[in-house]
Amino acid sequence: MKMHYGFPIIIGLVIFIGMLTAPFAVGTMTKVYKQPELKMPVGEKECIESKEFMREQHMQLLNDWRDWALRDGKRIYTNHAGKEFVISLQNTCMKCHNNKADFCDKCHTDAGVSPYCWDCHIQPEGLK
Repeated sequence: MKMHYGFPIIIGLVIFIGMLTAPFAVGTMTKVYKQPELKMPVGEKECIESKEFMREQHMQLLNDWRDWALRDGKRIYTNHAGKEFVISLQNTCMKCHNNKADFCDKCHTDAGVSPYCWDCHIQPEGLK
């Protein structure tokens, strides 16, 4: 039995295996994510919730705030430690996260999401 198709079969297998493993190889070469730095305003020592909570659930919190403020008229949020904050994207959140391009946009672009906050809210001056 003669294998005169051996070379094309081997080349085909090499190409197939290369295409099959390419996404994994590219995934290992992606850049390392560097989280944005947050400078706390004078008199503030912590965010409204823990760093872990805010990283994982800030969008749900913002949705809850929207519903509580607009539908229920609730304007004060009490965190897990019992501290109260005014429910306000622009006056509470943007007080610390005051550089939209370096904080909000950087994280959301890296995560591949498009939040709709600024569809209703007016971007504060100097944050565009």
